[in-house]
Amino acid sequence: MDLWAPEFWVAVAQIIAIDIVLGGDNAVVIALACRRLPHEQRNKAIFWGVFGAIALRVVLIFFALYLLKVPYLKIVAAALLLWIGVKLLLPEGAVEGGGHQIEASAGLLGAIKTILIADVVMSLDNVIAIAGVAKDSIGLVIFGLVVSVPIIVWGSKLVLALMDRFPVVIVAGAALLGWIAGEMTITDVTVKDWVSANAPLLHWGAPAAGAVLIVVIGKWLAAQTLARRPALVDLGEAMPAPAAAEAAARASLVNRILLPVDASDSAARAVEYVLAMRRHHPVPGSMDIHLLNVQRPVSGDVSSFIAKESLQDYHRERSEKALERARKTLDAAGVKHSVHMLVGKPWEAISEYAGINRCDQIVMGTRGLGSYTGGLLGSVAHGVAQHSPVPVLLVK
Repeated sequence: MDLWAPEFWVAVAQIIAIDIVLGGDNAVVIALACRRLPHEQRNKAIFWGVFGAIALRVVLIFFALYLLKVPYLKIVAAALLLWIGVKLLLPEGAVEGGGHQIEASAGLLGAIKTILIADVVMSLDNVIAIAGVAKDSIGLVIFGLVVSVPIIVWGSKLVLALMDRFPVVIVAGAALLGWIAGEMTITDVTVKDWVSANAPLLHWGAPAAGAVLIVVIGKWLAAQTLARRPALVDLGEAMPAPAAAEAAARASLVNRILLPVDASDSAARAVEYVLAMRRHHPVPGSMDIHLLNVQRPVSGDVSSFIAKESLQDYHRERSEKALERARKTLDAAGVKHSVHMLVGKPWEAISEYAGINRCDQIVMGTRGLGSYTGGLLGSVAHGVAQHSPVPVLLVK
C-alpha cells in the first residue's frame, strides 16, 4: 500500500483506534501486574513486558495475514470479531472466566512475565482486527503498532480516563470492530469476485450492517445481564456515617447531601460549594454529607481473565485515589462525612444510591456541556439530572 495514499492513512487511523479501544483492557492488566512493585521498577516492568508482547504480536499478525488468505477463514474471523465487539459492550462479570488469573507480582521478572503472557493471551482481538484492516501489508501493521503502542502503554491512564469520561468511545470502538468484520466477510477469497461483479453496494452495506449488529446485540445483552443482577457492587465504606444522620433524616431542611466526586476540578468546585452551603446552613452540624465515587466496570472480556478479588482491589485503589482530593478538602475544613465506593454505571449508581439512602439533594460538578452534547457523549451529570429521584444541583 502506497505511503501517500489516503487508504494507507485511513488504515493507520483504524489500527490506532482499535488499539486504543482494546488497549484499555491491557492497561488494566498492566496496572494490576505492577501495583505491588516499587515505583522505580514499574516503568522497567512495563517497558520490557510490553516490548516482548509487541514482538510476539507482530509475529502473530504476520501469520494471521497469510492464514486469512485461506478460503472461508476471513468469514470465520469476521464472526469471531463480531463476538469480540459484543463482549466489549458487556458489563463486568457477564462473561465467565476461562481459568486465567492475573495477580500483582512483587518482583520485576514476575511482573514482566505476567504482562507478557496476559498481553499475548488477550491479543487475539487485536490480531484479528488489525489483520483485517492491514489488507496483506505487514509494513502497515508494524507502522500502526509503532504509532499506537506508546499511546496505550505510556498513555494508559489517559485511555482509561477517556473511556470513563466518554463511554461513547467504547461504543464507537465496538462499532469499528463490526465495520471491519463486515469488510472481512465480503473480501474472503470465496465471495470477493462475486460481490464485486453482482453486489458492489455490499462494499458499504456489509461493514455498516456489522457495525449496527454489534451495537444492537451488545447493548441488548448488556441490558439483559444487568436486569438479572444488582447494578451496584459496594467496595466498602472508608469512613462510617456520622451520628447526626438519623436526626438529619427527620429534619425538614436540606440535610442529607450526596456528593459524587472524582479527581477533576469540576468535582473540587462541587465540594467547595457544599462547604459554602454548610456555612450558611441554620444547623451546620445536622448536614449529613455522603461522598461517593463510582468506578465503571471493565469489559466482560477483562473480567473473565482477572481474578474477582484482584479486580475489586483495582477498583478500590482507583476509587480511593479519585476520592483523595475531596476528602482532604473536607478534612481540612473539619467537616465529617461518610465515604462510599461503588462499581457500576455512574449515573445509574448515583441516582440509585440517592433514592435508596433518601438523600435530600445531589450536588455534583459538571463540565458545562449542553443537554444534546452531554447526552451524545455520555455525560454523567447529564444522566443524573435526567434520571435522579431527588433534586440535582450542578456546579460549573
